[in-house]
Amino acid sequence: MTYRYSVLKACTTIGLIVILGMSMDANAGILGFGGTSWKEEVLLHDGNTIIVERSFSRGGRHEIGQGEPIKEQAMSFTLPASNQSVTWKSDYSDDVGRSNFNLLAVHILNGTPYVVASPNLCLSYNKWGRPNPPYVFFKYDGKDWQRIPLAEAPVEFREINVVITIGNYDFSEATKITPVLPPSVINKLNSTLTQPEYKTILREPLPKERINQKCGDLVLYKGAWIMPNDPVARRMIDLNSK
Repeated sequence: MTYRYSVLKACTTIGLIVILGMSMDANAGILGFGGTSWKEEVLLHDGNTIIVERSFSRGGRHEIGQGEPIKEQAMSFTLPASNQSVTWKSDYSDDVGRSNFNLLAVHILNGTPYVVASPNLCLSYNKWGRPNPPYVFFKYDGKDWQRIPLAEAPVEFREINVVITIGNYDFSEATKITPVLPPSVINKLNSTLTQPEYKTILREPLPKERINQKCGDLVLYKGAWIMPNDPVARRMIDLNSK
């Protein structure tokens, strides 16, 4: 019986990965395709797991002919010790034109939840202070999520443990096979990402050259992102605002 269950579970996992991959290929670039809510079995640093419910909506600024970006995303789970329901959201903001963050990890230590997120593209990266390593850490104080510096993030947290590129997959097809994505599938989907900051939670800064190549230093000036001390851009913005 145990052997049969293991074989069935393995076949289910393989089938799920195939369907998610086919959904990604079929839907890439299409506006607003389905599968925007699902559940993940998230493996914590101590070997325990929690069920995380995730969702996203599309909208915001985008180029003509390109798909709508993720406008907002949310996740919720129940703390095992207290049965308290906890929700974290990455909201839309006009200065970024989309969701502020991409969720990377959810962890719990001594009953306190933490979130590791990455700024969503260059504008968000500048908005949130160009962190290096490129993460924004949050700690739940019992009522709200508070941003904390890297030094206050517990060193026990090393694993990226949720699906990162959620806009690439049609989760409605996946949930027909299994109602909850297991850690093995989460790891498989994330394995396509080669950047070191998506393999594990880094503690050392990335090379400054790579950070600058990925995203130049920008400042927000009268609602527009420009290079610092760019007199031409400032003059054009001032003229257009009159």
